[in-house]
Amino acid sequence: MENDKNNYDLSSLRIDRDRKYKDRPRSRAWIWILVPVLLVALVIGYFALRQSVTPSQSVRVATVTRMSGSDAAAELVATGYVVAQRLAEVASKGTGRLAEIAFDEGDVVRKGEVIARIENDDIEANLALTRARLEQAAVDTLNLGRQYRRQIALLDSGAVTVEALESAEAAYLTSLASVKAAEAAVRIAEVDLENTIVRAPFDGTVLTKNAEVGEIVAPFASSASSKGSVVTLADMGSLEVEADVNESNINKVIPDQRCEIILDAYPSVRYKGYVKKIVPTADRSRATVLTRVAFSEIDDKVLPEMSARVNFFLEAESDDVGRNTLTAPDDAITTRDGRTVVFRVNGDLVSEIEVELGRDLGSLTEILSGLSSGDRVVLSPPGKLTDGQKITVSE
Repeated sequence: MENDKNNYDLSSLRIDRDRKYKDRPRSRAWIWILVPVLLVALVIGYFALRQSVTPSQSVRVATVTRMSGSDAAAELVATGYVVAQRLAEVASKGTGRLAEIAFDEGDVVRKGEVIARIENDDIEANLALTRARLEQAAVDTLNLGRQYRRQIALLDSGAVTVEALESAEAAYLTSLASVKAAEAAVRIAEVDLENTIVRAPFDGTVLTKNAEVGEIVAPFASSASSKGSVVTLADMGSLEVEADVNESNINKVIPDQRCEIILDAYPSVRYKGYVKKIVPTADRSRATVLTRVAFSEIDDKVLPEMSARVNFFLEAESDDVGRNTLTAPDDAITTRDGRTVVFRVNGDLVSEIEVELGRDLGSLTEILSGLSSGDRVVLSPPGKLTDGQKITVSE
């Protein structure tokens, strides 16, 4: 029995090959691989989700360009408007209903020509009356003068008294004064009639008609229904450009300095000019000094109130047409933490770029470093715009 028991115990000992790995301790190395992978995936997902969820800033953009030729050679550029130095709102000195306008816009008028007339039948009638009274006064003076001379002759013969002679003399002198008064009345009536006629004060061109036939005109337009002037007249030979030069650059401008005038309406046409006058006062609100630039040569394309750009040259640089200048709009330049920067567009994001500035070229500024030609920059960047922020370009 004891042998059977031993045999039984030995026979129960077998190797279970299906359980050979179940009791072995498992390795945890895969955890150290999975955790970094999950962290990287979370970071990437966070930034991707932030870019898709964060609202974009709507901005306007412009392109950095290169300027060459005389534009690049200019030491200073300013903007302004063409202004006629001889400009008049031609009005009537009399008040009444406008009866006639002899010229339209664009017509050339010579000095003294009749531009318009006011209804003046009553004034003409008054003038005729005063002339008739003058004739009557002249006839009365003639008769009284004859009587006075007869009284002088009769006084020598004793036929009249001294008192009668004195009376005749007084009547004659009074009639002479009446003639002078009548002549003055005629002159007044003639002036009143002339005041109903609007004449050109100088040679010029009619720019605008400010009243039409049938409207009431008055010298000072005292009522809302009356017009103060009939036409606006300008001497086209007196056209100049009034340019606003930044007061920090006014030291670069001198009288008779050579300039180049470019009208915005004709950007390919260049007009020679020179500094005629620097107005000796500054505009406090805009920090500019008004500078008048005269045309050395002019044509019919130049019209009052046209916008213009003026290039101011130094004599040493006026012929430097080979100069090449990188420029950006003034509105794109801003300051962040005491640094001069622009925000460059990179796809749908912006990068804050520090730049070095050069010359003031009107609405543009010379860029010495930081940007390249063709870069797109944000115009008037909002104060909350930051580096790396998502944007949407507006029209």
